Amino acid sequence: MDVPDQIYFDCRDCGDITPHDVLKGRIGKSLEATLRCQECKRVFTTTIKIPQPVTVKAIISDGPVSGTSSVELESDDLVVLGDEFLLEDGRRAKVTGIELADGAKTKKAQAPKISTLWVILFDEINIKVSVNDVQRTYSKYIKAEPEDEFFIGQVLSFGDMDCIVHSIKVKERMVRRGSVEARDIVRIYGKFRKRSFPVLDLQDDAEDI
Repeated sequence: MDVPDQIYFDCRDCGDITPHDVLKGRIGKSLEATLRCQECKRVFTTTIKIPQPVTVKAIISDGPVSGTSSVELESDDLVVLGDEFLLEDGRRAKVTGIELADGAKTKKAQAPKISTLWVILFDEINIKVSVNDVQRTYSKYIKAEPEDEFFIGQVLSFGDMDCIVHSIKVKERMVRRGSVEARDIVRIYGKFRKRSFPVLDLQDDAEDI
């Protein structure tokens, strides 16, 4: 096993789990390394146990359907809300909840401290779209993969109408320029646009009869 270039470690000065550069190290049954915290720049030498497999209970939601499964992690994995990973069957999932052994909820934790993960399947996303035609607002949904991009000025087509995207809401703000990946979108706002249909030239058709 090669010595890693970087690991997450509990920094005494920062009082948090932060990324550390591995300046030098030696691996046997454990890692003896000199580390430098990327946040506070503290340098120190320590001995770290080699990561071991950890099996964590997972509540997996697929739309209205939920089921219980398990996820294989490593003992040094730091799990954070919003993390994405692949299940054993290749499906993509996203972490929406983390529960510790004492029942407390948290935003991030090392794998050995986690009792249960709540995840949603993330292969396809239903994005809510609000379409306004001045008099009223219509609620629509569009399916997308997490990495699909939506941009301001884009035309979205639904069965009975089109709309032009004028703003996109993400968790922290409203976007009115550029593009956003589907995984970050809370809602899309669009302006109704009339559809134009081709006009048949009935006179020419009549002459051919």
